[in-house]
Amino acid sequence: MTSACERLASIADRLAGEVPPHSARSFLVALGEQAAGVRIGPLWWADAARGGRNHVRGGGFRREYDDLTSGQVRHFAGTVAVAARIGPRLTRLLVTHVLRDTPDTPDGRLSESALDLVEALRTGALPLASAGGWIRAHLCR
Repeated sequence: MTSACERLASIADRLAGEVPPHSARSFLVALGEQAAGVRIGPLWWADAARGGRNHVRGGGFRREYDDLTSGQVRHFAGTVAVAARIGPRLTRLLVTHVLRDTPDTPDGRLSESALDLVEALRTGALPLASAGGWIRAHLCR
């Protein structure tokens, strides 16, 4: 059976082929919608405030990211979706101070990884076509 982390990477692979290669924001927003239920459009913030939805349940994340729940895909992709819209810096503040996911927790480390991916895609350091591979290499067991 395929893990939730691997399913997240597969969604990223598929989306990378569907969005223009220069559109990191479109890719990140679509990943948030499909993996975390954070809609595309003006009401995205309401979905994000509710914590999104668990479209992909399960595990398969490395120990440092695993909080023993089935919602790590939602957490990662939701963080990506928010950061695509408001930027990594403000997202980090919200994650740390509103959600209280400090860097020494699995969720805090997962959020930091989401922000790393956002930054790498936005700057062009990582091509969209490599996002799924990045998820597999950095997040999945």
